[in-house]
Amino acid sequence: MVSIDTVYQRVLAIANKEQRGYITPQEFNLFANQAQSSIFEQYFYEVNQFGRVPKNSTEYSNLVDIVDDKIAPFKKRENAPFALGSSLYEIPAYVYKLGTVMFLNPNGRTYIVDEVKEDEYVYIIDSPLTKPNRKRPVYVRFAHNILAQEIIQVYPTITTGIQYTYIKKPSNVNWGYVVVDGKALYDATIAIDFELHPSEEKELVLKILALCGILLKEASLYQLTAAEQQKSIQQEKQ
Repeated sequence: MVSIDTVYQRVLAIANKEQRGYITPQEFNLFANQAQSSIFEQYFYEVNQFGRVPKNSTEYSNLVDIVDDKIAPFKKRENAPFALGSSLYEIPAYVYKLGTVMFLNPNGRTYIVDEVKEDEYVYIIDSPLTKPNRKRPVYVRFAHNILAQEIIQVYPTITTGIQYTYIKKPSNVNWGYVVVDGKALYDATIAIDFELHPSEEKELVLKILALCGILLKEASLYQLTAAEQQKSIQQEKQ
């Protein structure tokens, strides 16, 4: 985790230097969530990119492992929330990527539920060899009109024992504050910290400052942060 107040104070210290302008708490929170989302989504591009590079034999310097460690806190497993209708299960809005869907039958056996497309399912059920059963279930993923969210429908009808793994989206951060004598003072009781790895503190500051530079129309501030980010990228690739 990264302290929201630490990042806030560092951003203000740089952005307000030489009277560049003032960043309100509301603007900071907006930029902070945008920066966190950008860094989080970048992890998955890095996994793909670094996966094409030969692995480093050093235990703590393999790039794929480093990124995977940053993603690890967001990997979850839970019972699929039951939705409307028979054999329908919700994919909540906090799910960033759906992983493996499983059926845990009453006898304690676990079976993988394979995903199929809707048009594929039409052909699957026509053949006795491929028709889904409780030992070889399948699911179709689609957007539900009534619930206005993504749903999976499991075949054959299974009304209990469905679980899935997934990667959770980071929770929205919030620099909580109370106003005293016209000034915003930090309130830890209503603050929400970044869920990213502590090593991302510098990158968060830089990304938020870049957004502040655009808001304040300060080209020098934007250029400074862009140069620092490019330096960090070059260091990672070495």
